[in-house]
Amino acid sequence: MATEAVAHQAHEEHEEPNYIAIFIYLAVLTAVELLVYAMGFTTVLKVGLLVALALAKAVLVAMYFMHLSFERRALWIIAGIPLVLVAFCYLMLRPDLSARAWTSQPHPEQAVGVHEGSETSAPAPAQSAPPQS
Repeated sequence: MATEAVAHQAHEEHEEPNYIAIFIYLAVLTAVELLVYAMGFTTVLKVGLLVALALAKAVLVAMYFMHLSFERRALWIIAGIPLVLVAFCYLMLRPDLSARAWTSQPHPEQAVGVHEGSETSAPAPAQSAPPQS
């Protein structure tokens, strides 16, 4: 009798998730991601929206396909702490990443023709036009 009660507590019955509905939600979120990518949003907004949509899809997969929505609280803590740490790291690094000047221009000291310690710092003379006949 006691073992049956323990066995019943260890494996609680839960209703099966509607996998077709979850698949449709994931497909809709993927379509929204494609629309966000195709729209003329700024890069920062586009990346933010794509990350948010990817996180929403990851939560759906974790909750229903990995059955985390039916697990105990301890498993939620184990899965949630890394997510909180990732969000914290992202939020702490975000101001630094947005403050950088992301250009492909070389640094002025690395420009072609300017070398430290060169004998002449004057620009090379322009070539004269060939004589016309």
